[in-house]
Amino acid sequence: MTDQPDTQTPAPHRASLWARAFTPVGGGEPGEGPSSPEQRRRAFQILFLSLVCLGIGQSGMFAILPPVSRKLGLSEFQTGAIFAISATIWVFSSAYWGARSDRRGRRPMIVLGLSAFALSMFTFAAAVEVGLMGLLPVAIVYPLMIAARSIYGIFGSAGFPAAQGYIADRTSPSERTNAVATLNAAFGLGTTMGPGVVAALAVMGNIAPLYFIAVVGALSAFTIWRFLPERTAPVVKAEVMVRLSWRDPRILPFMIFGVLLGTAGAFPIQTVAFFFMDVLNLDTDQAIQLSGVGLMVSSVAALFAQLVIVQRLQLAAGQLVKIGIGISFVSYVIFAVGQTYGLITFALLLSGLGFGLIRPGYAAAASLAVGKEQQGAAAGLTGGATASGFIFAPLVGNALYAWEPRAPYVLGAVMMIAMAIYVAATPRLRILDAEPEDNAETGVPKV
Repeated sequence: MTDQPDTQTPAPHRASLWARAFTPVGGGEPGEGPSSPEQRRRAFQILFLSLVCLGIGQSGMFAILPPVSRKLGLSEFQTGAIFAISATIWVFSSAYWGARSDRRGRRPMIVLGLSAFALSMFTFAAAVEVGLMGLLPVAIVYPLMIAARSIYGIFGSAGFPAAQGYIADRTSPSERTNAVATLNAAFGLGTTMGPGVVAALAVMGNIAPLYFIAVVGALSAFTIWRFLPERTAPVVKAEVMVRLSWRDPRILPFMIFGVLLGTAGAFPIQTVAFFFMDVLNLDTDQAIQLSGVGLMVSSVAALFAQLVIVQRLQLAAGQLVKIGIGISFVSYVIFAVGQTYGLITFALLLSGLGFGLIRPGYAAAASLAVGKEQQGAAAGLTGGATASGFIFAPLVGNALYAWEPRAPYVLGAVMMIAMAIYVAATPRLRILDAEPEDNAETGVPKV
């Protein structure tokens, strides 16, 4: 399954492999032969750049939607429900698409996910614009917004688990944490850019950034289809002896941890724009710009964690998770007591740094818990678990926020304590602290 350098291939044939790497769907089919390290490096770069747009869309949406929803007359609960419904769909569809990528190949699923992302962004922007122009009543616009976002939940969820499976196919266990961190950094770079894109394009209208993001998503889907090579053969369906279930004892502890992780991590993202308006007394335009800056600071911190701390310090997955939990706890304490823009921005920085350490450690450990034939399924299940946070965070967090703006952050601090206790008390999570060793036969760590 894992591509290896083709040291015995004559130079002319290597040249043909290079050419076929740039052949779109229909060329460069699985099983043609191994790729060189240079080809794999180029493939990772293509995947990295294409996934950046997902992060741009996510952080851009969180910066734009709360203020825009106020203009449409939507409540905090209604705004959160848009994300919650999409996330509910994502939880179930992500596992399906991840397992399908094991059988059908990674590239088709990545293209599907990015294409759905672009379509979802465009239709969502169009629905909001129609509402702001008064062409349709909010009673019609609101369901259209939910439907547009649901496209992302149904089909957009195919992209990330397939991308993680693509990386797992081409890395050894000892390389997995750094590789997954780099993949998460692609999303992190996008979330860093997203608020800046929103702030720059907001002068053209509140919805203009969403149209731009839709175009970038479509271009990314085309880039993956045209240039991403895939020679690792998909798993033959008959070879998948057991369908990976969320109840599988290898993956269940990661599912529970993922739900806690996703919920706690979503609280600041979901509520910070409202927080700036209600606690710091900023108007709508100021809230869009300053919440965008705050989210960008958080994204830069996450990017630093994934591209510098993880790569340079070579910490075990368990160390990343434990350090990240501690930093995230401090961030929630600051959220709960902070009174100034500077303190809240610092809390966002710590939040980005903490969760930027936890996520790659968690994802890598979950990947190492299963065999090579179930990488996509595992990525889909754990991705769905973390996505479930966007079900609970909008509903619970926004409801708590309506009662007391600082209540979601107090709950977040409590949840970080619960996560630390759960990791320490769950034997199945001992793989977090294991030092993986490459095993050529199984592709899984010796622990």
